[in-house]
Amino acid sequence: MSKEKMKPLKELNLTDRFLFDQVMEDMETQQDVLSIILEKEIHLLTQVQTEKEQRVSPLAKSIRMDVFSMDEDQTVYNTEMQNKKTADLAKRSRYYQSLMDTSLLKPGDVNYNLLNDSYLIMIMTFDLFGEGKYRYTFRPKCEEVGGCTLEDGATRIFLSTKGKNRDEVSKELVEFLQYVEKSSDQTAAASESLRIKRIHSRVCEVRTSEEIGVKYMQAWEEKCYDRMEAREEGREEGREEGRAEILKQMIGKKLDKGKTIPEIADALEMDEGLVRKFADQLEKEPLQP
Repeated sequence: MSKEKMKPLKELNLTDRFLFDQVMEDMETQQDVLSIILEKEIHLLTQVQTEKEQRVSPLAKSIRMDVFSMDEDQTVYNTEMQNKKTADLAKRSRYYQSLMDTSLLKPGDVNYNLLNDSYLIMIMTFDLFGEGKYRYTFRPKCEEVGGCTLEDGATRIFLSTKGKNRDEVSKELVEFLQYVEKSSDQTAAASESLRIKRIHSRVCEVRTSEEIGVKYMQAWEEKCYDRMEAREEGREEGREEGRAEILKQMIGKKLDKGKTIPEIADALEMDEGLVRKFADQLEKEPLQP
């Protein structure tokens, strides 16, 4: 199928989206993670949803949220694991948060104050902003008036495992981000946080689950098949382009000899309409000598 080697489930860290989603399906684990990040007790109201698809309309681009949850105060959270630095992350976060809002009001609601407070949290294995922070929190502020914040209830938080400002954040957050990057017995044991130890217990439970092991293998195989199909489609497109170029050259040579469209179609055993299409292309863009 593929020369790519599958990494054993027991060797995955939380930076791997599969393990992250499986671990965070547990409500208590998600509560612990959010409590560490926000540095306050979070009590969830609804069951955590992973890989939640959100779409405004069939024609609009959908998103797939890693971990979606709601607390007792009706605040909603979307927690994402991001281990690849891409140039569109800032605007992607904007799109994700906007789509989160689409499901929060019922049809006919006219009071926008009914919109829930929302948090989009991205856990990253790199420093997106290059300022050495473990946590970057964004809320809209007025440029003209200092201290004037747009209280729209929307917050975006970017966490970096590569932070350096230990004195500005809680020790527990630093240890959690270290654990995310290296989700081992040693890292968990080195932490004094009961929350991190509970998170590690859940990680161990997922890693040793036969059911999740089968699910992991199926997900890996599906990803391999997708990659193979993509490569094959690319090769097929290349072959089709090559065949079309050869036909175009053959038709061009026969046109240069004064052959008619029907004569060329008959000689090459091709449909006249297709020959005429190539001939039209050649008239617009003649072959280079």
